[in-house]
Amino acid sequence: MAKQQALTSQTEDFSAWYNELVYKADLVDLGPVRGAFVIRPYGYALWEHVQRELDAMFKATGHENLSFPMLIPMSYFQREAKHVEGFSPELAVVTHAGGVPLEEPLAIRPTSETIIGELYAKWIQSYRDLPLLYNQWCNVVRWELRTRPFLRTTEFLWQEGHTAHADEAEARAEVRTMLDVYGTFAEEFGAVPVIRGEKTVGERFAGAEQTLTIEAMMRDGKALQTGTSHYLGTNFSKAFDITFNDRNNEQAYAHTTSWGFSTRFIGALIMAHGDDAGLVLPPRLAPHQVVIVPMGRSDDDEGRARVTAEVTRIATGLRAAGVRVKVDDRDGMSPGWKFNEWERKGVPLRVEIGPRDVDAGTALVKDRLEADKATVALPELLAHLVEGLEAFHHKLFERARAFREKHTREVFTYDELKEQVEVGFAIATHCGDPASEATIQAETKATVRCIPLEGIPVGESRCVHTGEPSPYAHKVVFAKAY
Repeated sequence: MAKQQALTSQTEDFSAWYNELVYKADLVDLGPVRGAFVIRPYGYALWEHVQRELDAMFKATGHENLSFPMLIPMSYFQREAKHVEGFSPELAVVTHAGGVPLEEPLAIRPTSETIIGELYAKWIQSYRDLPLLYNQWCNVVRWELRTRPFLRTTEFLWQEGHTAHADEAEARAEVRTMLDVYGTFAEEFGAVPVIRGEKTVGERFAGAEQTLTIEAMMRDGKALQTGTSHYLGTNFSKAFDITFNDRNNEQAYAHTTSWGFSTRFIGALIMAHGDDAGLVLPPRLAPHQVVIVPMGRSDDDEGRARVTAEVTRIATGLRAAGVRVKVDDRDGMSPGWKFNEWERKGVPLRVEIGPRDVDAGTALVKDRLEADKATVALPELLAHLVEGLEAFHHKLFERARAFREKHTREVFTYDELKEQVEVGFAIATHCGDPASEATIQAETKATVRCIPLEGIPVGESRCVHTGEPSPYAHKVVFAKAY
């Protein structure tokens, strides 16, 4: 059996660590097209749990699922100027079909505002038809120049919500509601602490009047945008004639929103929690929450039979309690090999049990976040594991939050900002000038990640770069980002 190779350490080369881990943990493999990756079963199981939990949260807030085609006439994109300008560099376009040129080229869906706008104009006639609260789970294609599994890929999986409302207040409330859904999900299921905030004008979604975001810190101090929610105003309604008879029997334009969350979040889970040994997965999303490794000599049939019976009993009890459990009874692999593999794959809790453990009425439990193993009496094992998974989630969240706090600092000068963004988040006053943002990015590679919805008040402070007053209520978050 070949020896398992160690990962490059995070401190040595975080990027290399990530690129090695996504393959060695069986999350992805290379596809035949540049930037299009195969998501393997272990990685896809993560996405399935993300999808299941988020979908339940969407439906609890009144949204319904539907499905739109992935091929969109190019003329649709040209109706909203900012939208086409923002997405043109990333569009993949079909020009031939059936061996002949198409009368009109078709874009492969990079996002669906345009085709949905066309249909909403047909479906909405009266205020009684509103609001429309729809979502779709699908794949999209964006022709990225530099790709990395989960973070930036030519093709990726996501959900995109698209809603239409009778007035601005209702639409803006929807945008905030969905941002809070994303933030709650990231923290309560992914154990990833996030900052909720608003993007600056230069960072808004193409065609939006407001973009809200959740931003998380990775273990190299960089930021990752993990979900966005957009108020589109009446921009798309005017482009696609989404009008309705209001309560005064007058024609009005619908106010629309869109919001999205993608497989990029798997990248966030990897980089917010992983360590030099591999993945560390949050139990509420982990494909396997508990792995049981039966022990014993291959020539001890009687001992193995007793272990198998006990493992079956334990696994049955865990499944009945709603725990996702994997029994690793593969032959030809040493216990040490299995331990290393499941550590690399980030399983929260591991149970080891052999004939002597059965005789003693105990099992060994290894917590992925702890160095030592715990000896647990078999009658108490089920409760210990169930409680342990809950405790694991909270430990993981607090560890990530403590890391973010340690690597976040309020700065008051431009020199301090340049120093701080090398290690984490810099909280600073900014004047809001796009030219200043561009200069800071060129000189530091850091951007304004967001204007926090709740944060440090600006007060009388001045911009760390220009010395001008700030238009924002709160100091902004500067960071390098993925």
